Amino acid sequence: MSGGYEAVIGLEVHAQLMVNTKLFCGCSVTAGSEPNTQVCPVCLGHPGALPVPNREAIHLAIRAALALDCQVHNYSRFARKHYFYPDMAKGYQISQFELPLNGRGQLLIESEQGERSVGITRIHVEEDAAKNVHSNFGGRETLVDYNRGGVPLIEIVGEPDLRSADEAESYLRRLHELLMYIGVNDGNLEEGSFRCDANVSIRPVGQEAYGTRTELKNINSFRFVRQAIEYEIHRQVALVSDGGTVVQETRSWHEDARKTVPMRGKEQAHDYRYFPDPDLPPLIIKEAELQRAQESVPELPRAMRTRWQESLGLTAQDAGVLSSHPGIAQYFSATSNHYQTLSDEAPAKAGKRIANFIQSEILGHVTLDGLQANVPVTAEHLATLLTCVHKGEITGKMAKEVFEAMRTSGKTAPEIIEEKGLKTVSDVGELENVVQSILEKSASQVASYRDGNQKLLGYFVGQVMKATSGKADPKVVNQVLKRLLEG
Repeated sequence: MSGGYEAVIGLEVHAQLMVNTKLFCGCSVTAGSEPNTQVCPVCLGHPGALPVPNREAIHLAIRAALALDCQVHNYSRFARKHYFYPDMAKGYQISQFELPLNGRGQLLIESEQGERSVGITRIHVEEDAAKNVHSNFGGRETLVDYNRGGVPLIEIVGEPDLRSADEAESYLRRLHELLMYIGVNDGNLEEGSFRCDANVSIRPVGQEAYGTRTELKNINSFRFVRQAIEYEIHRQVALVSDGGTVVQETRSWHEDARKTVPMRGKEQAHDYRYFPDPDLPPLIIKEAELQRAQESVPELPRAMRTRWQESLGLTAQDAGVLSSHPGIAQYFSATSNHYQTLSDEAPAKAGKRIANFIQSEILGHVTLDGLQANVPVTAEHLATLLTCVHKGEITGKMAKEVFEAMRTSGKTAPEIIEEKGLKTVSDVGELENVVQSILEKSASQVASYRDGNQKLLGYFVGQVMKATSGKADPKVVNQVLKRLLEG
């Protein structure tokens, strides 16, 4: 850090849970509905309406904790967090404070020093606020849509272990990836189902005590998180270097101006007047519920990438691309499983063959929808196509042509190969005739090859492929050519 200061950064991530109904009532959580159509007396805070916790939301919160190595408390409580904004109809938010569901954990991130652990302070469950829509509606500047009010969230509070904007972005990307893989969050930053607050302060290098922090609110893209933190670090360093002091406050990131601006003074815990919600009993997590959550945690992306590199011959780059989204990872895994049942190719070679084809031919046609990846060719059909290549029935070049026909017609590889007459020519006798004809027309090249110009073999292979319209089996062609040229 320039100027003799280092940054101290902690992130608070709000992630909506992938459930069908709100945290304390039966209202739908479907995004995109008409404003204020997914509401009821409970989420609107009507007098006498009693909340009932969503069991599946609690289950997903526990699953997230287990994936982040957090302690799951068997006794926790909901609390009322009081504030008076138009996006909270009750005048308070139901959250957790002194007794959260989940305690300390960790997340591994990439940093300049390599992979390292960043601490998680806690993961607690709370309801989301409504959405303020700021515009000009016939003279009214703000309207409130309560459809989002009451949607279940987890807040993942990170330790102040991050030291740069790049580390903060790495942390956020890793967390985003993990929550999607375990089916807890859909990862949609644009709709606000995954958003972040950043606490940023600076201190002289070597000082243990933290400086005064500012909170950057509701940042909804990885790029903006990095830019906002970078700006805030430089703002604080410049301020302190000029003899000023950092004020504890909440600031927002303005994308157009590329700077943070003050919103309000930063509240402390006592400002919210937390106390246990009298309408909700304590949450008691029994061993059976904890066991169910443990069994529901799938293989995590970091472990998956390691396994692919060790057993399927993938490079780190391959594994990173194919695990960039859970739907794509599932497609690669399903294709590999089908391929193993059809082919006797060694796993490392098979994995690399599948990885290369998916990256070069398929990813450009994939559309993502939440946790799903819409792929134009099923994993089973792709495995069949690549098996045809392995068995020498078609060449790699032909496979690209067959894939395009599969993508547009919905037919299988064998059907298209038969229709287009694309099956490779591998009959030795037939290829000998073709090769002999070419050699007779290429006397000078044959003489040069026999004089030691081995590079001409590629020329002869090209001539054979041209004569057979690309249908000749390259392996057999090479064998025949070498035998006739060197015989």
